[in-house]
Amino acid sequence: MKIQSFVLSLICLMCMVETKAQSSHLARRLIEVKVVPNHADWNYKVGESVKVNVWILRNDVPLEDLAFEYEISEDMMPVREKGLGRSAKDGKMIEMGTLWKPGFLRCIVKVKYDGRIYTGMVTAAFDKENIVPETKFPDDFQVYWNDIVGEASKLPMDTKMELWPERCTDKVNVYRVNIQNYPEKARLYGILCVPVAKGKYPAVLRVPGAGVRSYKGDVDNAARGMITFEIGIHGIPVNLPDEVYKSLYSGPLREYMVFNSDDRDLYYYKRVYLGCVRAVDFLCSLSQYDGQNMFVIGGSQGGALSIVTAALNRKVSAIVTFFPGLCEMTRNSNVEGGGWPHISKSGIDITSRKIKNLAYFDVVNFARMIKVPGFYSFGYNDMTCPPTSVCAAIYEIEAPKEVMIVEENGHFAYPEQWQNAWRWLFKQIKR
Repeated sequence: MKIQSFVLSLICLMCMVETKAQSSHLARRLIEVKVVPNHADWNYKVGESVKVNVWILRNDVPLEDLAFEYEISEDMMPVREKGLGRSAKDGKMIEMGTLWKPGFLRCIVKVKYDGRIYTGMVTAAFDKENIVPETKFPDDFQVYWNDIVGEASKLPMDTKMELWPERCTDKVNVYRVNIQNYPEKARLYGILCVPVAKGKYPAVLRVPGAGVRSYKGDVDNAARGMITFEIGIHGIPVNLPDEVYKSLYSGPLREYMVFNSDDRDLYYYKRVYLGCVRAVDFLCSLSQYDGQNMFVIGGSQGGALSIVTAALNRKVSAIVTFFPGLCEMTRNSNVEGGGWPHISKSGIDITSRKIKNLAYFDVVNFARMIKVPGFYSFGYNDMTCPPTSVCAAIYEIEAPKEVMIVEENGHFAYPEQWQNAWRWLFKQIKR
């Protein structure tokens, strides 16, 4: 296999795919609200003041004398200052103040134009590498998970594979797969894509972002020389009609991410985490797997699952993680802070028992166990997986890591981030 040629073509493919997938995020609007900090990298030292300049643009031309309002707050915390201003050709300066501890300070600007509201923001980072996680590491954390993973591993895989002819190509065989998960008789469903040509190949487990949806499998990457396994997490087939998933997400699986969050043995993600571990074991059992290059890739909920999987299954050799969720889930639990799924905003009472139990599932604690290299990327303007929670996890990782920050990013990734991720992954391949 010509690995370098494969990776280069893969990079091009991923850029095209991600460009298309993110077009809705990147599309420009008629009016743009630009909030520009006085540090180009958006990074500040604790105690250093932040100043931002605000422009209201139409066709890249500043609009003058438009009224706007702004709010300043720490990351996902209550507003600490509100104000009004008027746009000017040379911009309008706002004093944001500072933080006296590591964290993030955000300014959101809104303007009404022709009956529509347009928004811009900037989020300043203060010594982000030194953010101290609130999530405590339970004394029996590793024992708890070692015991459960060991118990689950005793269950037969009971693999069921069905060729999916409509998705197969001359280069790739595609299979609908389900295997036994934990507890007994629970199933994990996914789409496996295997190169047709005889040989040994790296393997990629693709773990999903939040939601309930169908999957078709990563055929394109398999055609370029990788075994790919794209899984769902809900224990249901992943090739049903779309209306089935919409119904489930609006009904029985609505808010699944907080189901039984006060009981560590019943919490929804226990089965999910063990399913990801089992998915790696399944890939390792394939005769086409090369035995040494096992990668896990995901973003948001999938970013969390990539970290968890690598922490619990030592067969993983490297991970790619974008803006992971499930980090610092109970941070600032008496207010609105905390990472996705924002449990403190869900209306669920955050009791001391819940805080204790969720620590067994918080990605910060799995990050503390990571031993393999990782590529991590996120943005400061992400209010789904806020940067405070992301940094609290990423900077707990002592294993080799490359961190790519795109400051202005919300909850999405630019094609360049994917390009850098795949280039990094190429360097991890053992030959």
